[in-house]
Amino acid sequence: MRNHVLSSAAVLTLLALPLAACQSGTTAGAAGGAVTGAIVGGPVGAVVGGVAGAAAGSVLSAEESTRVRSYVVAERRPSIRVTDEVVVGQPLPPRVRLYSVPPTVGLRSNYSYTVVNDQTVLVDPQTRTVVQVIE
Repeated sequence: MRNHVLSSAAVLTLLALPLAACQSGTTAGAAGGAVTGAIVGGPVGAVVGGVAGAAAGSVLSAEESTRVRSYVVAERRPSIRVTDEVVVGQPLPPRVRLYSVPPTVGLRSNYSYTVVNDQTVLVDPQTRTVVQVIE
């Protein structure tokens, strides 16, 4: 019986991993990690997996996030209100103005940013897709 339960958990884990890998962003990473952790380790696994998934889902390091946040605060851009929730992986409406992140901020990739619903949002300038919400 115990082997059957372990086999089932292993199969579910293998099925859940591709789903978790397809998600991006902190929230999606946390959700995928929590699901995978719950399958493997029950409630404790869900907590540990959620934290690990959130860390893995970030595009920027903590230091890069701090530099971007400091730059955005200094720039004092207005916050744009949108009715839809800002979601990693979804494009922003055309009316939302994007601002370039200068090379002096020191990011590894070329991103733009904006402030939407009082949240700093990192955006792929080519597709207007939300890459990360910086908290």
